[in-house]
Amino acid sequence: MTTSALLTDLYQLTMLAGYHARQMHEQPAVFDLYFREPPYRGSYAVFAGLQPALDYLSQLQFQTEDLTYLASLELFEDSFLSWLSGFRFTGRVLAPAEGTPVFPHTPLLSVEGKLAEVQLVETALLNIINFQTLVATKAARLCQAAGQASVVEFGLRRAQGPDGALSVARAAAVGGVGATSNLLAGRTFGLPVKGTQAHSWIMAFDNELEAFRAYAQCFPASCVLLVDTYDTLKSGVPNAIKVAQELREKGFELLGVRIDSGDLAWISRKARQMFDDAGFPQVKILASNDLDEELIDAIRHDGGRVDIYGVGTRLATCAGEGGGALGGVYKLVEINGRPTLKATSDPAKASLPGRKSLYRVQDRQGRALFDLIALRGEQIDCGDKVFDPGNPARNQIIPAGSQLVDRRHLVFASGIYCEEAEPLDVMSRRCREQLVRLPEGSLRLVNPHRYKVSISQGLLQLRQRLLAAIEEQNLGTEI
Repeated sequence: MTTSALLTDLYQLTMLAGYHARQMHEQPAVFDLYFREPPYRGSYAVFAGLQPALDYLSQLQFQTEDLTYLASLELFEDSFLSWLSGFRFTGRVLAPAEGTPVFPHTPLLSVEGKLAEVQLVETALLNIINFQTLVATKAARLCQAAGQASVVEFGLRRAQGPDGALSVARAAAVGGVGATSNLLAGRTFGLPVKGTQAHSWIMAFDNELEAFRAYAQCFPASCVLLVDTYDTLKSGVPNAIKVAQELREKGFELLGVRIDSGDLAWISRKARQMFDDAGFPQVKILASNDLDEELIDAIRHDGGRVDIYGVGTRLATCAGEGGGALGGVYKLVEINGRPTLKATSDPAKASLPGRKSLYRVQDRQGRALFDLIALRGEQIDCGDKVFDPGNPARNQIIPAGSQLVDRRHLVFASGIYCEEAEPLDVMSRRCREQLVRLPEGSLRLVNPHRYKVSISQGLLQLRQRLLAAIEEQNLGTEI
């Protein structure tokens, strides 16, 4: 997906023009992209959107029509617009692999390069990473709630525009959703596509049985029937069983039925019993109808017999308490080799300065204990004391025998990808395997265990020195 260089906020261009006018635009700088709170009142997020973000960086340039538009605003000097005509992103990006569970305050992307180039990309990177990480997190929660059942993305018609629909399908796959109804997403990303029929198909025929037979005749090897247009258990399922018998006589098997209304737990139990009693245990039951992770969890715990959950609106719109948007931010952490800090009256919004490494501290069995943010190049060993970034009085010791696994690597440098793009199923598998290694309780949908993130002694001391310097500079300036 190609992204225009104008997909940015106006103030990015005004800042660039200012940097250019003051000959600051080529100073080396580093920005970190991170979030402060996990979405959905959970304990984690699932990192997604890296490949689209790198595609954006590799293609970033101002076209003639872009420069003509900028000139029409009468804000920018000709010399600045001329400089923009040759603009390319030549910096470096460090990031985790997509599908990695990530946590508050940990640097997801570190973007290093000339001040102008690393500043300009802020808006687009946040747009891509925030949304796809939010969707992937929602998808992972849905798959967790579904247990052994699978989840299909049905959100195209409710997504935030065509581009949003594609992003949803891709990010949902990173989070573990196995298929989509979106044909364009299927072609673009190589995803399996699934679907049945709408109620209008059933209503277009004189009766339900005729509609089922017509569909089975058209698609005998892939027939899934929508059974709730009139009465699911008195009409839909009995008619589906008749069609299943007719298909079997012709050498085919009915694949499944979809239920789109009613008490899905109770109806799915009854439908399962009816198909089993009729000799069709292979028929899958697909449920849809404004599903989310809480409802899926309730269906399972109420004894529902659903094999596949079709989730549309609430996945595509990232609905849910604590959802809707991921509050990712992009902060300057170094300029001209000098670590920088955003100081604020709200300690939760204070940034972490300097170039950093991100480690996952794991036990001998590979289970995650906590994440650790340290200064780049800082020596970290078992037995070291590490600190809560929001309250340094809370600290812990890195346990003996722990493994410190660097969660990030160089993914982009000098306009070139540093590694081949991974298939989405590899990202999905990584998500699934790493989520089960989190501490007990981390995956609870309600009141989960809050995964700990710590900072190193060196990073704590650097932040304290910078805060003291800021306080000294501002001493006596209050009115």
